[in-house]
Amino acid sequence: MKIFKILFYNFIIFFLFFFLIELLFGYWIDKDSLGPYMREHRMKKNFYSLNYKDQTLNYTYKRNYFGFRGEEIKLEDIKGVMIGGSTADERYKPEELTIVGFLNRKILKEGIETKIINAGIEGQSTIGHIYNFEVWFPKLKKFKPDFFIFYVGINDHLRKINENKSSNGHVLNPSKAEQFKDNIKSRSIFYDLLRKIKHKYYNKGEVVVYDFNKAIERNNELKKFRFLNYDEAIKKYNIEKLKKENELLIKDYLSNIDKLANYSKLLNSRPIFINQLTDNGNYNKKLFILNYSLINHCKKRNYDCIDLASQLVGEDDFWWDGIHTTPKGSQKIADLIFPDLKKILKEN
Repeated sequence: MKIFKILFYNFIIFFLFFFLIELLFGYWIDKDSLGPYMREHRMKKNFYSLNYKDQTLNYTYKRNYFGFRGEEIKLEDIKGVMIGGSTADERYKPEELTIVGFLNRKILKEGIETKIINAGIEGQSTIGHIYNFEVWFPKLKKFKPDFFIFYVGINDHLRKINENKSSNGHVLNPSKAEQFKDNIKSRSIFYDLLRKIKHKYYNKGEVVVYDFNKAIERNNELKKFRFLNYDEAIKKYNIEKLKKENELLIKDYLSNIDKLANYSKLLNSRPIFINQLTDNGNYNKKLFILNYSLINHCKKRNYDCIDLASQLVGEDDFWWDGIHTTPKGSQKIADLIFPDLKKILKEN
């Protein structure tokens, strides 16, 4: 009986000590704790192997403590952020071979004192980007970048109008039970420390293999490559008819663009919008009219916009699955974006 009493008292002391540490150092009353948000996108480390052309590239995909792709960084050091869906995140290839990676090399070469940080989240459209400004960015102390780059269009032409923001990009787990568990985990100092240690030192895990060579070959077998460039599309389409057919989608999309611009300005940041294309170029009428409408809207609102969709002339190896770009495609996109982006950054 004496042993049980000793064990019981030790357990009580340990529990009180544990509780006291949690109370003093945990994030239970911290208004800036992310709680259940961004659990899928913080402190992630995934291992990939990419076959592309005559190379096999092994790399680690990381998202840091604050949820951005890449290594840890102080929030006050973040000057530029690129927001988009999977076409911005580009987890399927090493960071240096992404659009952001190519742009950063060009920025460095020009001697511009800034770096773009990747905040792309798979599956997000503009509705998800708005949600970032409501539940993610406000929790990041000292986060006040000079500019946001919004790489938009593809996911918006696919989504339903009035889609639930919380499910867009899985910023919030749809399960109430999982939300509760995520909230507890995010606020616990012990769990937070364990995740930090694991994220820093753990280097083993299942390797996900991407074979771009086979994917490009398969994609070209499934459909013959056809690319409609902008000038041909302008001649081919009845613009007013397309506007009328997609009136609600366009209205909702441009409303979201205005919200993103306003949220950026609330942080004293400059919004920059860039449209985008899939492998069939402007054959996709919905995406074409969204891209066209975005540029006209930017002119009316005096937003900074880069019209990639009117400049890009695609090739069959720019995309490996029809939507996501190969290193060659990403480099071409960065080459087209950079001249306009450089002007904006130098003005800034």
